[in-house]
Amino acid sequence: MKNTVKKHRLLAEMTQSDLAEAISVSRQTIHAIESGKYVPSTELALKLAKCFGTSVEGLFQLEDN
Repeated sequence: MKNTVKKHRLLAEMTQSDLAEAISVSRQTIHAIESGKYVPSTELALKLAKCFGTSVEGLFQLEDN
């Protein structure tokens, strides 16, 4: 699964710590999501989308096989 969380975070001029605090997770969780090592739960994906004012589909895309 690909994601554009880092792109959205940088456009919002937020650090990983800022984003983590905004959605009540650890900075390590944000790092893992951005690096593609962790696929967030539906609840967390919705929190991220709300934080950036976009849709879940705007943040996460399935990779073509």
